[in-house]
Amino acid sequence: MIRSSGIFADKNIAALFGEGALTSARKLDDDQIQPASLDLRLGEKACRVRASFLPGPGVRVADKLERLKLHEINLQQGAVLEMGCVYIVPLLEILALPGNISASTNPKSSTGRLDIFTRVIADDAHEFDKIPTGYHGPLYLEISPRTFPIVVRTGSRLSQIRFRQGTSGLDESALQQLHASDMLVSDKKANISGGGLALSIDLTGEDDHLVGYRGKRHTGVIDVDRRSAYDVLDFWEPIYDRGARELVLDPNEFYILVSREAVHVPPLYAAEMTPFDPLVGEFRVHYAGFFDPGFGNHEVGGKGARAVLEVRSHEVPFIVEHGQIVGRLVYERMLERPAVLYGKELGSNYQAQGLKLSRHFKAA
Repeated sequence: MIRSSGIFADKNIAALFGEGALTSARKLDDDQIQPASLDLRLGEKACRVRASFLPGPGVRVADKLERLKLHEINLQQGAVLEMGCVYIVPLLEILALPGNISASTNPKSSTGRLDIFTRVIADDAHEFDKIPTGYHGPLYLEISPRTFPIVVRTGSRLSQIRFRQGTSGLDESALQQLHASDMLVSDKKANISGGGLALSIDLTGEDDHLVGYRGKRHTGVIDVDRRSAYDVLDFWEPIYDRGARELVLDPNEFYILVSREAVHVPPLYAAEMTPFDPLVGEFRVHYAGFFDPGFGNHEVGGKGARAVLEVRSHEVPFIVEHGQIVGRLVYERMLERPAVLYGKELGSNYQAQGLKLSRHFKAA
């Protein structure tokens, strides 16, 4: 059944290409269309800029780049993007959306787990990562590596886009009903309020007491297109619980932690992680917030999957404790069930996951 409003499934996204609402400068990758999103690919050049920016109403990104860029980098053979620098890269995908379709973007999971700060920019935009209904034009990706220098190239996929038609979000009552029927998290008495399902942090580490990782400084580069290529201890410091069930987040350090709850996204829904409340603590959680239909679903090899949390403290040290709420999952309806769910058939990297680093690192 196709609903009148909801998040576009894989076949709906493929139809956008057929209708000319989506075009690309080169042939699509075989796995580029995901169950509820499309991976976006880097174009042929990166512009190093003095600072991040938004174009604003009536202004094209390309025009502002001419004024703000320091130099251009050819990405066709691959290039290193340095920590702390800001780059703008034109994307290969171009939009010509109908007047009833909007979109939003988010870093891919592996991007967030490498602490690569990315945001999509559209012409005339007054906010990042939001594409208004009826947008016609190019897309650009702002990239700023925060912990590790990275190698990227034309075709590298750091961000993803979701398309929606109408109002697709679930209110609190609908979310309560969905949890009652489909068990969205491992706790029967889920904390549902403010339009989302609360997730808390696990600082026990279960049997091995490993609760997370802290990114090391002054490491080698990471090629974003290589899998299982790097030793964990060359880039990460493991963090163990010694009974306190708390962790002090040092300012400007990057941590990989995990939710206490196991998460489930039913096949007819998609979810997104949103910050819980900036007033509860001086830290940011989860750069990469899209959860696809089938995440943690028993049909495709999951029995609930933990949400991996990318955590960075702000200006002051901050103590987080086991069970502290750090974010909320907002669920949205799909237009229809995807042809392929997140999981084994798709070769998904993080199905049935616990605490897990990005796919770039060798398994322990």
